[in-house]
Amino acid sequence: MADYFPPIELVTSPTVPTEQAAYYLNRKSQTLRKWACLENGPIRPRRVNGRLGWSVSELKALVADQAV
Repeated sequence: MADYFPPIELVTSPTVPTEQAAYYLNRKSQTLRKWACLENGPIRPRRVNGRLGWSVSELKALVADQAV
């Protein structure tokens, strides 16, 4: 796992990997994997070539809601 991820406002890619999404949501990456498996989390990932990609726009909205 990386020690540093850029602020979410600076992310330009449409999706981020699970570890990075977990960092922004202040959750463990396994929690996000569980959300994906059970399809019961606040956001759902896109599956691309067997990997989970978490929507940056949805993450930004979720982080904004948590800040309020």
